[in-house]
Amino acid sequence: MRRALWALVLAAPLSALAQGSGVDWQRQVLRVTGDGPPDVKASNPSQARLGAERSAKADAFTDLLEQVKGVRVRADRTVGDEMAREETRRQVEDVLRGYTVVGKRYYSDSGVQMDVEVPLAALTAVLVPPTPSSTPAQAEAKPAETKKAAKVKYTGLVVDARKLGMVPALAPRLLDASGQQLYGVESLSAEARKSTGVAGFFKSLEAAKKSALVGTKPLMLEAARLEGSDLQLGPDAAKALEGLDPSLLNEGRVAILIK
Repeated sequence: MRRALWALVLAAPLSALAQGSGVDWQRQVLRVTGDGPPDVKASNPSQARLGAERSAKADAFTDLLEQVKGVRVRADRTVGDEMAREETRRQVEDVLRGYTVVGKRYYSDSGVQMDVEVPLAALTAVLVPPTPSSTPAQAEAKPAETKKAAKVKYTGLVVDARKLGMVPALAPRLLDASGQQLYGVESLSAEARKSTGVAGFFKSLEAAKKSALVGTKPLMLEAARLEGSDLQLGPDAAKALEGLDPSLLNEGRVAILIK
């Protein structure tokens, strides 16, 4: 990093400076900072700044490409493993090139720093396409069931897996005691698959309830077992999940608590 070489920040919100690089599993984004040193061969400051921005974008993409390799798709597979296939690598790179610039800082020597983010959901959509044959029953709930669930007015779902040693992954699933899938990427609407993702991961219930993901009154369930990156629910928890408004699962309003 070349940040130490740049002396004066002309525009840098404290929140942006406080953010680090890597995976934010709560917000479900991959975030990095691209560094753009000034173009010393530029004929004027404007050209030096443009050159620095090009360098920052290139550096951000390189960092995204490196960081994404360690992201787990499931417990036994990483994005890097999937990228061994040329077609998958191309698709992942296309997703990374679509990053959003969320912060930009200019320095007195015409250098630039650029914070960029990529939604993890976009990676999940490429790496874990939904399989229609495994669509959970909740996604096809009858109108009467939906109406009954709506009266409860839950704002999302929180699954407590803190006792199980779970590691965050792009495509966790909820299973019943027989191994049948109750929730997974197939539960999501087309829009949620692009923007929200399967689940956010939080260290505490308080943090989850403060997020917009599950809101202040989520249904709380405790996972019974961990199988790879799949969480198995006991009979009572699986039955409680049946009463949840299916639209909440369709929108990916699911949080998993981990240590």
